[in-house]
Amino acid sequence: MSLQNELTEKVIAAVKELYQVDLPTVEFQPTRKDFEGDITVVVFPMLRFVKGNPVEIGTQIGTYLQEHVDEVSKFNVVKGFLNVVIADDYYLNFFNTIRNEVNFGYTKTVSDDAVMVEYSSPNTNKPLHLGHIRNNLLGYSVSEILKASGKKVYKTQIINDRGIHICKSMLAWEKFGKGETPETSGLKGDHLVGKYYVAFDKAYKEQIAEFVAGGVPKDQAEKEAPILLEAQEMLRKWEAGHAETVALWKMMNGWVYEGFDITYKNLGVDFDTLYYESDTYLLGRDVVKDGLDKGVFFKKEDGSVWIDLTDEGLDEKIVLRADGTAVYMTQDIGTAIQRVTDFPDINGMVYTVGNEQDYHFRVLFLILKKLGYTWAEQLYHLSYGMVDLPSGKMKSREGTVVDADDLIKSMENTAEEISRELGKLDGYSEEEKQQLYRTIGLGALKYYILKVDPKKRILFNPEESVDFQGNTGPFIQYTYARIQSILRKADFDVSAALDAAFGLHEKEKELLKLIQLFPETVQLAAENYSPALIANYTYDLVKEFNSFYQQVSILGEPDAQKKLFRVQLSKKVGEVIQSAFKLLGIEVPERM
Repeated sequence: MSLQNELTEKVIAAVKELYQVDLPTVEFQPTRKDFEGDITVVVFPMLRFVKGNPVEIGTQIGTYLQEHVDEVSKFNVVKGFLNVVIADDYYLNFFNTIRNEVNFGYTKTVSDDAVMVEYSSPNTNKPLHLGHIRNNLLGYSVSEILKASGKKVYKTQIINDRGIHICKSMLAWEKFGKGETPETSGLKGDHLVGKYYVAFDKAYKEQIAEFVAGGVPKDQAEKEAPILLEAQEMLRKWEAGHAETVALWKMMNGWVYEGFDITYKNLGVDFDTLYYESDTYLLGRDVVKDGLDKGVFFKKEDGSVWIDLTDEGLDEKIVLRADGTAVYMTQDIGTAIQRVTDFPDINGMVYTVGNEQDYHFRVLFLILKKLGYTWAEQLYHLSYGMVDLPSGKMKSREGTVVDADDLIKSMENTAEEISRELGKLDGYSEEEKQQLYRTIGLGALKYYILKVDPKKRILFNPEESVDFQGNTGPFIQYTYARIQSILRKADFDVSAALDAAFGLHEKEKELLKLIQLFPETVQLAAENYSPALIANYTYDLVKEFNSFYQQVSILGEPDAQKKLFRVQLSKKVGEVIQSAFKLLGIEVPERM
């Protein structure tokens, strides 16, 4: 039982004994820095149930706790706040129980019910960009946090590998490519295909301009530009299984997948299973017909099928066109059901998709619930805001998108420049330096994005993210490396058992309190699908460690037991930093 749970029980027991009142809950908060205490019981909410002076009530409860809870050594009351002081022995006992615990904070038991987390889900007509980076980092991190909280997790993506946008790249390559391949061009496959997506857009705009100059209205020109009509014809051929079109599609998508795999590896994300839109776009149509029979959907006069969600505050939504073809909603319904068929232990899904799709997912989840799927109660849209750069928005059709590969390389270069300026790398080989630049650069990128609540829009500043001071990845990585330096310098067995009781320094106590919060933080982050909670917890822990490091002698402490404890405490802080950063997909360097 945690200390807070024990105190909750005892406070409720105190109020029952003192005032003959059943208190439903007890409110706690950290004790303010200017008062003595480790945890504070807030008395004011009790006044709804207990009549009297809050100071007197707090004093009586404090006396009861001191008499009935071994861990409570003393207390003080300030207005309506009961500040409780916890005995040093409690913290030392806690430390001894977790000192050698591997993966402290992670839940060892795994739930029988699995969660499938979908992220990335790119189009195969262009490389991954900055928006995909936020998507991938969020989806991967949430997957790892859910695992650490005790969930079984499947990581997946649905690759949007069909449709008019794919045909645009294919057609432009046919027209302008002259047989160019990733090998002959020296370009990554996804970059090469993206080049032709931009080329299509350029040719399309030129044709529109010619039509408009010839007196054709712009909206008509946009619909009748020859290159667009050719792309539409190519899509029809693909859907009809035309051999040459399908062969071209397979070849160019193959290039893209090879390029994506390199980016995913560099970014440090992975997947357990893949779904392809070319396999799933026909799914869902039979489900709609079944839903029609059950009265979940209705048919309009033109033969199209809809669902009426006006009672839920939404509107009517089409699920099947008049000609019987599926819309995206139909496909998403079918894909969700297919996933549970493929993985029967799934009892929930997380969709990592930008906030422009908020409405779509509200409708999707409602439809699946109305169709009677119990797992539909456990669906979550991990909605996130856009990522902007100081230079402005991105437009992939015009080729002004911030490419993921370029950004990763740019982060490494920025980390190299700053590290060289700080002169921290004496004695490193060139290979070690390059590895460190990658670790720092990627850590800076990931932390800067993940420390922000997913729902908030981000203005990403690469230089700011690689700062070695403040709430940044490199600042935390540097603190971890500092701890490893302490461990290397310790000229004694740091794993030896503590065999003496001693009083704790205030800074030691503060660190132990924060370490104690790590398991709870992992669970909270899982419940809220928020890596930001892990990131900001880690920053708080690192700030507290640096304060401890500056104010308390570690290796210079003359008392052997205290020195041993301080080194072990430092080691545990390092392990928690490493565990927390692992949940964010960030590596920590042994030296910096």
